[in-house]
Parts: sequence; C-alpha cells; structure tokens
Amino acid sequence: MDISKTIAEMKQDPGFAQNVGMVLAHNGTAREWSRADRSSVTSLKVQPDQEKIERIRQEILQYPGIFDIRIQANEGTFTPGDDLLFLVVAGDIRENVKKALSDLLDRVKTEAISKEEVPGA
Repeated sequence: MDISKTIAEMKQDPGFAQNVGMVLAHNGTAREWSRADRSSVTSLKVQPDQEKIERIRQEILQYPGIFDIRIQANEGTFTPGDDLLFLVVAGDIRENVKKALSDLLDRVKTEAISKEEVPGA
C-alpha cells in the first residue's frame, strides 16, 4: 500500500472534508530480531485471516467519529524490513482516531494474524 496514495483516495470520498480532521497510519515491518528474546530472525512467515480482519474493520468503523478505515495485511514469507501490515484510519478528532487505530492494531495482530519466525544462524 502506498499510504500517501491511499490518503489521497480517501480525500476524494464524499463527506471526507466534512467529517475528517485526522488521519493516522500504521506501517508494520518485519524485524530482524524476535520480540520474545531479541534473538536473530532471518525471515517471518505471515498468514492473515482476511475475513476476520474485515469483521474487525467493520466493528471499528462503528466507533464514534470514524469515517473510513483501509487495511492491507500481506501474506507470505518476509525478510527484515519488508512491509507486513498497513492500517489507515480517518475520523473526526484525535481522541476518536487514536483509540480506533490502537484498538484496530491490537485486535488485528492478536485475532487475525499468525506469524512464525525463522531463526537466524
């Protein structure tokens, strides 16, 4: 996902200017170390459940003040530095948008994405 292009597309949606005062984005990338113990990781296998992701997106869209949410969850084997997950949340005020992005990120990562780290040598 090109975040700038995605935001530009969102701005073309009817009602954007009347309803949006903030857009927040998340760009998750593969690390070269494990979160568990900081050991070396050469690659990461990622399997998103796109149906669960869409259900979560639909739930978060119902939060107060949220206008639009765009998500791209990549699937496959990735090396450190590769893009894994993009989230873009547009809404009225910062308190609403920050909460929506935080809840969206936490839920997608815990409920809809499985990962397997391939250890380094």
